[in-house]
Amino acid sequence: MNRAEELKENLAEVEERIAKACEAAGRPRDEVMLLAVTKTWPASDVEILYGLGLRNFAENRDQEAGAKVGQLRHLEEARWHMVGRLQRNKAKSVVEWADQVDSVDSVRLAEALAKAAHAKGVKLDVLLQVSIDGDTSRGGVAVQDVGELAGVITRSGDLILRGAMTVAPRTMKPSQAFQALVSVVSGLRDDHPTAIGVSAGMSGDLEDAISHGSTCVRVGTALLGSRRLTSP
Repeated sequence: MNRAEELKENLAEVEERIAKACEAAGRPRDEVMLLAVTKTWPASDVEILYGLGLRNFAENRDQEAGAKVGQLRHLEEARWHMVGRLQRNKAKSVVEWADQVDSVDSVRLAEALAKAAHAKGVKLDVLLQVSIDGDTSRGGVAVQDVGELAGVITRSGDLILRGAMTVAPRTMKPSQAFQALVSVVSGLRDDHPTAIGVSAGMSGDLEDAISHGSTCVRVGTALLGSRRLTSP
């Protein structure tokens, strides 16, 4: 089986899983976005997935992503997400390629991204990365600090708060983490009406996430496999 056939088959399986999970939850399929996590995979894989209809792609390292996106400028409808931990000194570089940063977890990072977006003359979509269990050493803002960070983002005028994301911690059942994130986003919406996105669930637990209200599942391994390649 060649790579195009492999990715087509993988995508069909993932789409079937998402469709069944939406049906079981009584939700329309179009409420859930499939975000293809293409980190460490070559630009050629993105081209194949784009040809199969995907438009949303995620990277977690600025240097790799910048080079990859540069090769794929001809994919005019592709939308790029930064999902990895981000140092504020990379803000200017990330804004050059990312349409959305899904891992904003501090006031200083938000301020750096706002400054970079303003300098480029763009409005940058962002998600708060929330640390559901409060262990911020792995990335994420503590739940009790979400309101402060959301306020900084909204007041900047250069960032648009689109919701929140989390990675289910190993110390907690995924269902608990997903439900907690939904509660966080629900609490944001009154003061931040654009903050409606719930990014939760990956290859192994997307069904659970969808059942709890996720609007975006981040899928890497189930789509692309477990082999790690270096982008050309």
